[in-house]
Amino acid sequence: MVRRIFSSPLTLIGFILVFILLFLAAFAPLIATYNPLEVNFSNKLQPPSSAHIFGTDEVGRDIFSRIVYGSRISLKVGLLVVVISFPVGTMLGAIAGYFGGLVDQIIMRLTDIFLSFPGIILAMSIAAALGPSIENVLLALAVVWWPWYTRIVRSSVLSIKNAEFIESSRALGAHPFRILFKDILPNSIAPASIQASLDLGFVILAAAGLSFIGLGAQPPSPEWGAMLSSSREILREAWWAATFPGLAILFTVLGFNLLGDGLRDVLDPKQR
Repeated sequence: MVRRIFSSPLTLIGFILVFILLFLAAFAPLIATYNPLEVNFSNKLQPPSSAHIFGTDEVGRDIFSRIVYGSRISLKVGLLVVVISFPVGTMLGAIAGYFGGLVDQIIMRLTDIFLSFPGIILAMSIAAALGPSIENVLLALAVVWWPWYTRIVRSSVLSIKNAEFIESSRALGAHPFRILFKDILPNSIAPASIQASLDLGFVILAAAGLSFIGLGAQPPSPEWGAMLSSSREILREAWWAATFPGLAILFTVLGFNLLGDGLRDVLDPKQR
């Protein structure tokens, strides 16, 4: 399986990019050359050099160190949103698909209500109502993301709930919840898992977007979207202040997308 995942050069590139992100987040105190919050006006707007390889921002903070520590924030948001929304959406989708009837109607109509709003607009509304902070952005994105897993898992459950091995379990008198959690769910969770691996990058991008417009992480937090926002006014005189945080977001999203595509090719039978 591992060989099949890495048989594609693009998937290997994705794995390398994600590994770099994980490495930066795990060893940020050892990799960062400066305190990411340390202000030094005598060094403000310094271009990339041997002393500051990514340059400094408008108050003299080292951009490389801020990007390294920002990887922790971005990875934390991405993982927590998926960890919260994936189980909720999976459970609701499995229950709706297996039991059907009124239960299915209630769950799916609730899902349709959430999906009827553009995701980023709904997340913006929730984050604005709760107040600007990275924690509220995390909660807002989790609320927005779970319906997608519900629809995916429900579709998978509907496709296998009348399979022969499921009918055999029913004939043997197995409890419905045992059939659902022991037989059906393990065989229908792969598409949602693939989607979750792809969503990590999109969640990080959405969180950066919300921070960029002031609804997420607040200064002086070294969050990539907030760094982009604060560098808008100095873009002409200090191109590096926006370029490197933007590249960090680009390569992170690209890495998760490429790795997710590789997992899909391996785990999704329709892709074989």
